[in-house]
Amino acid sequence: MRSINMSTTTIRLDDELKARIAAAAARSDKSSHAFILEALSDLVERSELDEELHRIADKRWAALQRTGESVAWEDAAAYLKARAAGKKVRRPAARRPGP
Repeated sequence: MRSINMSTTTIRLDDELKARIAAAAARSDKSSHAFILEALSDLVERSELDEELHRIADKRWAALQRTGESVAWEDAAAYLKARAAGKKVRRPAARRPGP
């Protein structure tokens, strides 16, 4: 059997929030403890995904500034519409916008 290291953290909840958590946990058929752990885990995951999204956006912004190349909105919209319709289409190519 594998041992899991766990630590204890104390949080202070006002009575109203504690009651709301208990009610939400009951609706989910979970204990308040399990409900709070799941909520915290979800929030941490969302924060990590946001951080990754910002890292990707920063990288793409740097590439756009460096090369000046981008995909025209019309090309991107047509591509996304075709993909949403289940069609196999080639990604639009990035290019420098003309005057």
